[in-house]
Amino acid sequence: MNSPIESGTSQAWAALGADASLVGRVSYGGPSGGLPARLPVMELARATVAVCSLAAAELASVRTGRPVPRVRVDDEAVATAFLSDRLVRVDGRAWSTFSPLSRFWRATDGWVRTHANYPHHRARLLAALGVREGTGEDAADTVDAVGRTIAGLTVLEVEEAVYAAGGLAVAARSPEEWTKSEQGIAVAGQPLLTTARIGDAPDRMLGGAALPCAGLRVLDLTRVLAGPVATRTLALLGADVLRIDAPQLPESQEAHNDTGMGKRSTTLDLGQPTDHRRFEELLDEADVVVTGYRPGALERFGLTPEALAERRPGLVIAQLSAWGRYGPWHERRGFDSLVQVATGIAELEGSPDSPGVLPAQALDHGTGYLLAAGVLRALTEQHRTGGTWLIRLALTQTAHWLVHDLAPAAPAAPTAPAAPAPGEGDEGFDAEHWLTETDSPMGRLRHALPPLWYEGGPVNWRRPSGLWGTDAPAWSTA
Repeated sequence: MNSPIESGTSQAWAALGADASLVGRVSYGGPSGGLPARLPVMELARATVAVCSLAAAELASVRTGRPVPRVRVDDEAVATAFLSDRLVRVDGRAWSTFSPLSRFWRATDGWVRTHANYPHHRARLLAALGVREGTGEDAADTVDAVGRTIAGLTVLEVEEAVYAAGGLAVAARSPEEWTKSEQGIAVAGQPLLTTARIGDAPDRMLGGAALPCAGLRVLDLTRVLAGPVATRTLALLGADVLRIDAPQLPESQEAHNDTGMGKRSTTLDLGQPTDHRRFEELLDEADVVVTGYRPGALERFGLTPEALAERRPGLVIAQLSAWGRYGPWHERRGFDSLVQVATGIAELEGSPDSPGVLPAQALDHGTGYLLAAGVLRALTEQHRTGGTWLIRLALTQTAHWLVHDLAPAAPAAPTAPAAPAPGEGDEGFDAEHWLTETDSPMGRLRHALPPLWYEGGPVNWRRPSGLWGTDAPAWSTA
């Protein structure tokens, strides 16, 4: 029987459809304590990094013809990587991951959480609540006005009004309320992730290479955290990753400082004929397409899996969403913080007085490593049997796994500890061991080192993050 430390890895590896005997090639160690929580967050982090490392090692074996290398998972490296968005610095400057309007609010009958980090989400939130913008972007009077308005509404009134306006607000639910809801029932009926062969194509003949993804081209159509963590990982492993964003939806440069490692970034408006033709040319040479927009957002551009499979047989397609492609919430926007609130995690990690949060954006990071692992495993299967492959994940599936299926390695604490400051924890955890600095176009960049490790594998990215959206819309010639 697997130990609690090994069981999460075994569960995730089985979900990837992989050879169970390879799990024995993974070993664990390093100081713990970096992700304290009631729920088994460290187990989730450890398992997702373990299967991603093992999938990379497996593909490296395919490329080199050698036995699958051994994998080592260091808890301190993993915890540091899961906190990477909080630990990144440019010339010593930190950034706030949440805006003043992205927070919990007290309504008449409970708590509701909003997400307004992006200007368009902020504008929609204020419009839905009938609140006029204050004298500055972070003006206290705007925050106060939102608080007063929400205080006079029920949580569902806020949730429904804001979502109807295209914004983001989710009522805090207990785990029991979530599992009895229509969306919660739909989530419970799904696996952790799905991988499927959706079309025929010849075996992928990968030549010998030092890195498992060397020579592969990845179109990165993702935003914020989970998707960019996945594509950042593929870049670490040698892929040429080109992130494409719409110019009318600018990304936070601060977020890109963390998730843009190893990649290039450009903008294309797929609604414009010239940009759409350029995108089609890029697609013609892509090996992997990763999407992280809500279901339905990209379909109008012909980016359904079926259309992609017909257009480019042998493609690996990876799709990520917040709520899944099923149930009444399947077309809703969402983020890690909102999924925590809806699924009951906030209640489990909170107190009688207020909801709580996980010590990191663990659903995002964990799902990102699972997504990368799915792509790596699909590439391995293509080498053996060919085909076009589709991988699908959702933050809610990762949340369900965390709450219901992962076993903690030690008894849960009687009370939830406060989230540690970055670099702090117990059992000797010190993030400084897994941070490094490099020069970048933004200045001196401090960032977390990759948590993946297998014998002979890379230890850092080939290039730092750059300025968002400033690269040419072309594949690398290097």
